[in-house]
Amino acid sequence: MCGIVGYVGTEPAGQIVYNGLENLDYRGYDSAGIALVERELTVAKQAGEVSELSVPNTPNATCGIGHTRWSTHGPPTDANAHPHTSQQGTVAVVHNGIIENHESLKGQLLKEGYAFASDTDTEVIPHLIERELDDGHDLLSAVERVVDLLEGSYAIAAVRAGSNRIVATRHESPLVIGHGDDAAFLASDVTAFLDHTRDVTYLEDGDVALLEPDSVAVYRNGEPVDHDIETVDWDADAAEKGGYEHYMRKEIHEQPTALRQTLSGRIDLDRGDVDLDVDFPQGYLESLEEIQLVSCGTSYYASQYAARLLEEIADVRASVEIASEYEFDGGRDPWRTLVIAVTQSGETADTLSAIRRAAGAGARTLAVTNTLGSSVTRETNDTLFIRAGPEIGVAATKTFASQVVTLALLSVAIGRERGTLSTANARTLLENLRTLPGAVQQVLDEEEHVLEAAREYQDSESFFFVGRRYGYPVALEGALKLKEISYDHAEGFAAGELKHGPLALVSEQTPVLAVLTAGSDGSETVNNLTEAQARGAPAIGTVSDGLETKSLDWTFEVPEADVFEPLVANVYFQLFAYHVANLKGRSIDKPRNLAKSVTVE
Repeated sequence: MCGIVGYVGTEPAGQIVYNGLENLDYRGYDSAGIALVERELTVAKQAGEVSELSVPNTPNATCGIGHTRWSTHGPPTDANAHPHTSQQGTVAVVHNGIIENHESLKGQLLKEGYAFASDTDTEVIPHLIERELDDGHDLLSAVERVVDLLEGSYAIAAVRAGSNRIVATRHESPLVIGHGDDAAFLASDVTAFLDHTRDVTYLEDGDVALLEPDSVAVYRNGEPVDHDIETVDWDADAAEKGGYEHYMRKEIHEQPTALRQTLSGRIDLDRGDVDLDVDFPQGYLESLEEIQLVSCGTSYYASQYAARLLEEIADVRASVEIASEYEFDGGRDPWRTLVIAVTQSGETADTLSAIRRAAGAGARTLAVTNTLGSSVTRETNDTLFIRAGPEIGVAATKTFASQVVTLALLSVAIGRERGTLSTANARTLLENLRTLPGAVQQVLDEEEHVLEAAREYQDSESFFFVGRRYGYPVALEGALKLKEISYDHAEGFAAGELKHGPLALVSEQTPVLAVLTAGSDGSETVNNLTEAQARGAPAIGTVSDGLETKSLDWTFEVPEADVFEPLVANVYFQLFAYHVANLKGRSIDKPRNLAKSVTVE
């Protein structure tokens, strides 16, 4: 995800900020930039890597901010790179997150005569701050007033020409302050300034911080607040991972933030509709007869989840095909068939080949991907970004959840356009989607309980994962995660298929992990678990509230989210896989024989 760096002190700021950006290089980004403060602002920014960025020669600038950007609004260009400046060039801002109401704010600013130089949502912020400064406010009160106008998730750092201070604020996006001798540091991750100080203060939602060389003050609702100063004892490698031992575990814990980004600015509860910035031809969705989803691995299981959503929500026939097996055939009408390529990297060779075959047959194509500027975005008619942020661990975690949620939003959009989804039902679905970040966080808070289960069953000979309906693709994905990183034998089954062969493999050394939630016919699946238990198998269930599960050996409670409960349950399976693999000492982030992006067929 995007990275923020800030420094104010007595030393030249340019190299310190630049080094901080280098330390955040692991986060993934597509552009970078720096703003340094003297009597005037000096800004250097461009698309590409930090190593390609030239630090301005400003030895007298002892205050500066920097940014590495992962694109959400607008492609990765020099103009869209951060920092963004105000019309008079007196304010510079860096921003992580998404400003949901930027279009309305931009419209008002345009009426007032402000000009915009980028496609980003961020650029409204420096203009708004400059407007407040022109009305006589100082930088701190200007930022406080502007924050009251913003909707969405954000971490913001702002500087002003001629002022040796940084003002920063956050809402649902991390910021941490570093305390040095005659200096203060700011970053989205302590990695940025760990070479200079290990004494830190973590900002909370609603905090507005004023950083000066000899002091740091934090305010909330205009009143001073005190936060503890903590000492970080991570080594450099752990710091890159936010204190986690592995990227995979960090990315599992990033899922609430990733889901907020996926949803941000896309839901209109009043209308019971969504805005996805995808322009289908007039009348195209009404005449649609079939949607085909083509994908591989984890994306394939996300597609299976989505296909059922499309059929039940949008009332359109949906099918899923493994990309390497795909052919556009069977008498389908290409003009009435939408082919969706689901690929995290946008570079998956099998998926690209499949989408080319669909396009060659004359079908309309849509990419659902995480990566701006990737190959799949250039080879499809439209693109829908999942906005999960960079994922470094080879085993996909947060991108699975964001893919399903993005496709759920698409299901609502299609259902509303086709007239098959009522406003009331759409609102219910969207409200359930909005609960997901909090529901996932509740599961993450139960990690210690999952670790206990992993210790109990880590030496098992094999693992079965079962589920029905929406729980079935989650069972497949749960098994994939475990086999990918632990190297243990694991299989996923439709729960009703246990008695049609797989029961022959069940023993006391074969734990069966089941999805027993809303959207997965949990009560019927309990019966299948009982059959396995009768053969000695331990039974582990991810369980909705109210389901009778006294007979199970282990249960994990799933917060209420209706048809999205299996998606929340999947987080338990991710944690279980992670801890089993970690207890075995496996190479979790780089499992043997696997690559993050499969670019060969």
